[in-house]
Parts: sequence; C-alpha cells; structure tokens
Amino acid sequence: MAKFGALVAAICCGVAAATGASMSVALHKRVSKVSSDQGTTRHKMAYYGKIHAGTPPQEFTVVYDTGSGNVIVPGESCGSAACIQHKQFHNSKSSTVSQINCDGSNVSPGMSPDQVTITFGTGSITGSCFTDQVCVSGVCTEANFIASTEESTMPFASFSFDGILGLALDNMAQTNEFSMMNRLHRSGSLKEPVFSVFLSDSDDEVSEITFGASKQDHMASELYWVPVTTKAGYWEVEIQDIYFGKRPQNICKGCRVAVDTGTSELAGPSDVISELKSRLNDGECSEGSMPDLGFAVRGHRGKPRILSLSPADYSDGSGSCSLALMALDVPPPKGPLFVFGIPFLQKYYTVYDHENMQVGFAVAQHKGETAGIFLEAEEPEIHRPSSFLSPRIAKSV
Repeated sequence: MAKFGALVAAICCGVAAATGASMSVALHKRVSKVSSDQGTTRHKMAYYGKIHAGTPPQEFTVVYDTGSGNVIVPGESCGSAACIQHKQFHNSKSSTVSQINCDGSNVSPGMSPDQVTITFGTGSITGSCFTDQVCVSGVCTEANFIASTEESTMPFASFSFDGILGLALDNMAQTNEFSMMNRLHRSGSLKEPVFSVFLSDSDDEVSEITFGASKQDHMASELYWVPVTTKAGYWEVEIQDIYFGKRPQNICKGCRVAVDTGTSELAGPSDVISELKSRLNDGECSEGSMPDLGFAVRGHRGKPRILSLSPADYSDGSGSCSLALMALDVPPPKGPLFVFGIPFLQKYYTVYDHENMQVGFAVAQHKGETAGIFLEAEEPEIHRPSSFLSPRIAKSV
C-alpha cells in the first residue's frame, strides 16, 4: 500500500509539473553583525526561506540570491564552525542522491569525484557536487547542487540561514544543470518562466518570492520591462543617466546596474560615488534637504523611466549630505557596476524573466503606505534640418 501511495503521489506531481504552476515562498528578515578583517562591524540584512533536498526531504533555510548561480548547503562531512552550527545535507540518508563531478559529468569508475571552490565578496566555500531532488514550496525537480566540505568562518558563521539558492543567469552557475531556475523552467514546473520578489521592512506584511508568476497586488504602478545587457551572469540593466530629482547629471551614462537580492547594501564605482558626493556637497543639499537619487533605465519602448531612491534610502541618516552607498570597483569585463541590494528591492517590486532575458520593475505596494510614482526621463528633442527631399505640408490660403 505504501508503494501504491508513492506511485500515486509521483503521478500527481508529474501532472502538476506538466501543466505548470506558480508558488510562493515566505521570506524572513534577519539582521546580523559581521566583523571585517579591519576590526569594524557592519550590520547585514538578509531575507531567507525554506527548501528541501533529498529523499526523504531534508529542510534548509536559504537566501534566494539573484547575485549567485548555484544551490549551496553545508555537507555532512564539513567540520567547519560555519557548517556545524547549521543544518547539513546528509547524502548518506538520501535514497535518490548521486555524487557527480562539479562540471556535471558522471564520476568515472575507479576515480574520485572532484570538488569546487567558490569565492564570495567576503569569504569562500569548498564543496562536493551532487544531484538529487530539490523542492521549492512543494514543487520538486532533479537538480545539481554543492554540499560544502569547508566554509570560511567569515561571513558564514554569522548567518542565521543555512545556505544559498542562486538565481542569477544560467552562465553564473557551474553548468546549466546547477541553475535551479533553469531546471524548473525546463521541467515544465512553472506556469511562466519567471520569478518575482517582494521585500518589506515591516513585520505587518509577508515578504515573498514567487516562482512562475508576478502578483498584481504587490504593484503600485505598471510593470516596466528592461532588457538584460550582460553576459556575465548578473540580472543587469544599462543606466541611461543619474538624476537628482528630475535633473540629469550626465554621470555614468552607459553604466550598468545589477539587481541583487543577496546584497544588503547599495554599491557603485568609487569614482562615480565620489563625484555624486562632490555634487551634493556643492549645493544640492546646501539647505539641508537632499534630492531623490534616480537612475534612468530604458525599456523596450517609450521614454526611459527613473528608478528613484529617497534620501532615507541612500543617505547615512545623520542629517548631513552624506551618501551611504558603498564603493565597489568591479573590474572589467563584469564592471564597472552598480549593485542595487535590499534598500532598492524594498522600494521596487522586481520580476525576472528567465526566457526573454529582461527584468520588470514596479513601484512596490506596501501596507499602510502611499506609494511613489514612476518618473519619465525627459529627452532632448532632436531637430533635424529640412531638405528639399522632405515632405512639405501645403499651406491653406
């Protein structure tokens, strides 16, 4: 009878996957203190939710991270302090697991599987690679992932979540089979090949990530689609210009910005941030009031839209004209690059189209708040000289 029940469950799940679905995962906010090598302490904010891996399923909490490409959880053989204090994947307890090489290939008879080391901004992990069932909110697919065998104490030991579910573009993963979004899309599990992110700073509403759909009730404006401009793997769009309020500054035209759910801050190239600080201190907030800081992006049609951050979003909160944007110099070809982390994502609802390579932005609708509006960037009119070949309009007499 147990086998028959399992067979029925498998058939039902197969039908659900074939027809496609949408599902949401509640995300929980946590602020943690992270110490640097220089002895300074910073507060990092993260939103995390649950996944399950293996048979029977083992539960983990992960950051759904658009800035990384792989699924990573602590492995059972990891003795690092960062692993021991979190849940670890016990491959020996899963009946459906297979160990593979970290390029996705099968392990040859008589050979040992390889490992991979991945470096992050403030730490690194080394791990072995497996393929097994991975489930997101009850929708499961076979996926490749990394089970760490070693994790640096900083920053991973300070995290309250266990691992990472990478949602960057496929080419940031080890291979396409390591991309969870690629697996869900190809298996037909999703109603639409998209996922969307709603983050709130309030405890009165639920932050969530939704796979397979976007939710109109999280939007206070239309959804504005902007094409992805990178081959580096980030969900990255081009900046037309930077604005103070409605005034273009002619700074960093053609720069790019990556939308990163795994980053707790706003960051940008050090030379651009220095120029922004200089202009603010040269009179933009001489009266003590700072302007909205906007980034104009161009969609498929119409005028560019300005994605604006209020002074509370980008200042240090001291009341002075001081930017809280972190200097981050990403070398070419991946940079120079702005990174829009959690402060931006609390203001804008974002939708990531895996098939059409575009990001949708809408002003987020938060409970009990009056939402802002999208500003259109004014473009100078182009006056073309007339020629004798130009069509003429007959004048009435």
